[in-house]
Amino acid sequence: MSNYSESVETQMIDFFCSLNERDRRRYAAIEAVKLGHGGIQYISQLLGCHRETVVHGIAELNSEKPLTTNRIRKKGGEEEV
Repeated sequence: MSNYSESVETQMIDFFCSLNERDRRRYAAIEAVKLGHGGIQYISQLLGCHRETVVHGIAELNSEKPLTTNRIRKKGGEEEV
């Protein structure tokens, strides 16, 4: 499955690598949702992230909780949800 040109894929990868962990997850989720069926697998392979990372991002975006922009991780290394 290749939905984007090679140059766009390169731009997506470069952008993804410039983001912090939380924003990477959310960006991957948005791209996967845009693609629909097969999007999670395609995006996780393209961006080199685990499919569960994309699934977690989708859950975050679909959550009724507002998206936060505060700390990426809680003190002690636990990820904020």
